[in-house]
Parts: sequence; C-alpha cells; structure tokens
Amino acid sequence: MHSNFYNAQSHDQIQVSEEVLEYINKRKCDFRICTSCGGPILLPISMKSPKPNDFQVRAGDYTIFISVHQVRYLHSIDMGMVPFFYEQDEGSGSCL
Repeated sequence: MHSNFYNAQSHDQIQVSEEVLEYINKRKCDFRICTSCGGPILLPISMKSPKPNDFQVRAGDYTIFISVHQVRYLHSIDMGMVPFFYEQDEGSGSCL
C-alpha cells in the first residue's frame, strides 16, 4: 500500500534529529509529517493516517510518512515539528 520509500538518490537525504528519534521511540509508533497552517507538523498515524503516495523515512524501528506536498521542502525533521501539546505529554509513552 505505501510504496514510496524515500530515495536518497533522487532527493537530498532528510536528516532526523536525535531528539525526534528519542520522541518516536518513547511513543512506540509510526508518525506522519503533514501540512498545517503553521507549516509541517509531526503527528502519530493514529491522528493522521498515511496516504498511499506518502514518502517513507526510517526512524529507528519506526517509520515517518511524509506528505508528498512536504517532502520536496524538507531537509531535516526536528522537534519544532512536534505540536506543543504533544511535547507536554511526556508521561504517556503512547501515540494517543
């Protein structure tokens, strides 16, 4: 279903920050970068499911799906893409 694995030969390689890797590993789920009114946003796929044309970037044992509309503009994925209310939820350890 999701066949657009990130191809580093056709795009500059997208870097995932260590903080984002830790954030994803703590929550134990896949995430998606999609468009919001404030720019790209990183959400768990339980909130924003991946689309068939999304690109995929490995993040440890998990996957970050990237909207086709965002992938051409991204060079890195950092904690600035995590919504403020998700940063505050440090104790949950889940995707919800």
